[in-house]
Amino acid sequence: MLKRTIYSLAILALVAGCSSTKLDDSAAAGAGAGGAGAGGAASGVAPVSVDPSAQTAAGPVGVARLVYFDYDSYTIKPEFQSLIDGHARFLKANTQRRISIEGHTDERGGREYNLALGQKRSEAVRRALTLLGVSDNQIEAVSFGKEKAAVQGTGEDVWAQNRRAEIVYRR
Repeated sequence: MLKRTIYSLAILALVAGCSSTKLDDSAAAGAGAGGAGAGGAASGVAPVSVDPSAQTAAGPVGVARLVYFDYDSYTIKPEFQSLIDGHARFLKANTQRRISIEGHTDERGGREYNLALGQKRSEAVRRALTLLGVSDNQIEAVSFGKEKAAVQGTGEDVWAQNRRAEIVYRR
């Protein structure tokens, strides 16, 4: 248990150390598109605090459920850390709750490649939650690849909204 805690803190320190205090245009576009705000004082946005009693069938109140990714990447951007923290706190306080993390990609690339990339995205979010203490038994990671686009069309704005992992609460 101590080893896991130390490992989690090391990963969080690494992510925090690699983050920039400047919010670039692509990060701002991703945050605005999904309603997921950046966390921490560096971005000027207050961190999300989750009251375990504030819950709905969809999970914690006031916490976004979408994590957006860069093209051909499954690395979680620092601005989504507060979102992951909020869900981790909720899931640890509600151990009977289960989630499915659905990985998605944009339309570019072959079917098999996109299914694999979507799985890597959902697994990245799953790993981040388990590093924060959520039981692996509460999480299912699946991929839909490019099959369930959030937005139809072409172009970077559309593709950016489709490159996501979606946290879905189950009963």
